[in-house]
Amino acid sequence: MWDEKYRAAHYIYGEEPNTFLQEHVDCLPQGRILCLAEGEGRNAVFLARQGYQVTAVDASEVGLQKALRLAEKQQTSIEIVHADLATFEPGENQWDGIVSIFCHVPQEIRKRIHGKIATALKAGGVFLLEAYTPQQLKYGTGGPPDVESMMSKSLLLEEVPGVVFSHLEELEREIIEGSNHTGVGAVVQAIGRKQES
Repeated sequence: MWDEKYRAAHYIYGEEPNTFLQEHVDCLPQGRILCLAEGEGRNAVFLARQGYQVTAVDASEVGLQKALRLAEKQQTSIEIVHADLATFEPGENQWDGIVSIFCHVPQEIRKRIHGKIATALKAGGVFLLEAYTPQQLKYGTGGPPDVESMMSKSLLLEEVPGVVFSHLEELEREIIEGSNHTGVGAVVQAIGRKQES
């Protein structure tokens, strides 16, 4: 499905980074960043241009190849990993930051990957996320067609143990990101740091 979507000649979510990430990039410690379900690479390339060492993971090889082309166009470089989040292992104490922007996957896969966030982060590492909430279904301006794949404040608190959130908010905002995210959207935004042991 995603290979087919990303075969479009244009970048379906645009070439500019997600605005929540752009506004809060200073919250991410310098170092290694993992971008989950990164698709065509707009956020990974933005982070690489800020001096981060970025690894983009996605199940779509087509999307990742577009990400590499975008990095080259913007005169930077990223690493790519072609993997399904159902089986991807983020490792232990590997990342200074993990970024999840509209990473909508089936519930069991989401719970699996969220449960590994704290372990995968280094001490003091930061998790930054923006995702659609179930309220998004009434807008139809992007995101999955089912509630199960969406997120909320309460789900994040439940599914991401070992991370202390300094910012956790549900809101409605204008989202203009390429042809596939355009209009008012209902989102949850989160910034959390790995809990000190």
